[in-house]
Amino acid sequence: MKNLMIFIHIIYIFPFVCGSVSGVGENTLLIGGEASWKFAEYKNGIIEAASVRSNPVLKLSSSASDSGYSAASGVTGNFISLTESSLDLSVSFDEKTAFLFRDSIDRYRVSAHQEINAADRRFARCGSGAALFDGNSPIIIEPQRGNAVFAPGSRIGDFTLEFWMYPQLFENGEQIISWTAIRQVNGNYVTQRIICSASKNRLNWTFHNFFASADGLSHINIEFSGGSPVVPKTWSHHLVRFDAMTGLIEYLADGYSEVIAYATPSGREGGNVYQPIAGNGGAFILGGKYIGLMDEFKIHSAFIERATIQKYSSSGGRMETAAIDLGENNSRLIRINVTGGRTGLYNEFHDSGRLRFSDDSEIQFFIRSGENPFRMNERTWTSFIPGSDITGVYGRYVQIAADFYPSADGETSPYLDEIRIVYMPGNPPLPPVNLTAVAVDGGVRLSWRSSPDINTTGYLIYYSNVRGELFGAGASLGSSPVNAGKTNSILIDGLKNGTLYYFRVVSYDEYNTGEFSREVTARPLAGN
Repeated sequence: MKNLMIFIHIIYIFPFVCGSVSGVGENTLLIGGEASWKFAEYKNGIIEAASVRSNPVLKLSSSASDSGYSAASGVTGNFISLTESSLDLSVSFDEKTAFLFRDSIDRYRVSAHQEINAADRRFARCGSGAALFDGNSPIIIEPQRGNAVFAPGSRIGDFTLEFWMYPQLFENGEQIISWTAIRQVNGNYVTQRIICSASKNRLNWTFHNFFASADGLSHINIEFSGGSPVVPKTWSHHLVRFDAMTGLIEYLADGYSEVIAYATPSGREGGNVYQPIAGNGGAFILGGKYIGLMDEFKIHSAFIERATIQKYSSSGGRMETAAIDLGENNSRLIRINVTGGRTGLYNEFHDSGRLRFSDDSEIQFFIRSGENPFRMNERTWTSFIPGSDITGVYGRYVQIAADFYPSADGETSPYLDEIRIVYMPGNPPLPPVNLTAVAVDGGVRLSWRSSPDINTTGYLIYYSNVRGELFGAGASLGSSPVNAGKTNSILIDGLKNGTLYYFRVVSYDEYNTGEFSREVTARPLAGN
């Protein structure tokens, strides 16, 4: 009985602590939209985007730094298991200013010219930013750890270099990437270069004195151009990978193989494989002679077996709200309305119903409910269709989850604009009426007429010797409140004679406690 009293006591005072919502008839609680996404407690692969609608929306993340994925995720992360050690360099350009551009793997030092601009999320291919080059102001990337792939003296094995570019004009001679180092061979200094530049609307790659024989004394030069033109004012993905076992060098543009070459004396498969050796003072220069945007510049210490250029991960993302307090136990969910749309060339918007689109992007919704916010994980998620009536879902607390899936080509993301929870608050029982208090020696006898609510299962007696306080002590039946059970009168004895006491009674049912009755007073006196 004592435990039941404490439990009911907690249920009664919890609304005052949490500031919950209650009312008569249907109530609506807004999440997102003008009310913000503060209830979106868990987000995996999901970000808030401010540039889609007038208020921030939830959508899929297009970069590892946004989503909380490991650094190995990203363009190639969907299709091959890359460990942290195999991602050698990752510059996302997601920082708000070029001064803050950095390598998230922390093996390279990134220095941006003061004239470099940081484009925001609206212009980025992935994540929340990109680097904007003016043709004269470069970004310099230098190894600062001995375990970096391009550290001085490093014999480089398998590697992959990749980046996104958005050229403004793409004129002949524009130099997108260059790397220069010096090697000493038999007392002579040999200049090494990697140059990625524009030539006849194609991307041209030059590897000069980069691949060396096993004894390091001789070099071969390799040069090739892509087969497909680079289109100005359009994002394109470029990837070069090297297999140290076979000497294979492959260039892929937008996920398609453009060129295959071999780092062998014959230039064909077979024979001695020349492998890269990094000289001293080597540094990458990005955008020294390039006008346009660049995004997600990465180096992997692995030959990426399979690559994808889709913007959003095919695995999608998930959002879960916190346990949301509806204010009363046994509240009934009526329906949940959502609004949202999809990103892309045409920002399609749905103001009701399912968020499912013709390009196969969609959001699936789930709900669970309960009376205890700390035990929601014991409840089962149930899928629901937005806008449709919900049956059989009750509880003071409700939790909503949403799984986001990109389009079939990975280029568009669905987004969630707002969620409206329509519910009927649980109805607490009405208070008892005609409460009276009669003083006796050392106590007070209380009596009342039963609550008119037929679901009432008992009554709580609150007493105190201080006006306005609810939780007194000293009575033989224990501290306030006293659980009277389903009765209409009770003797509260063990009180001090000559002290004025204040009393209120509350009805309760299986789920809720109701409002206070009117307050009555009585003063126990000897001889009563």
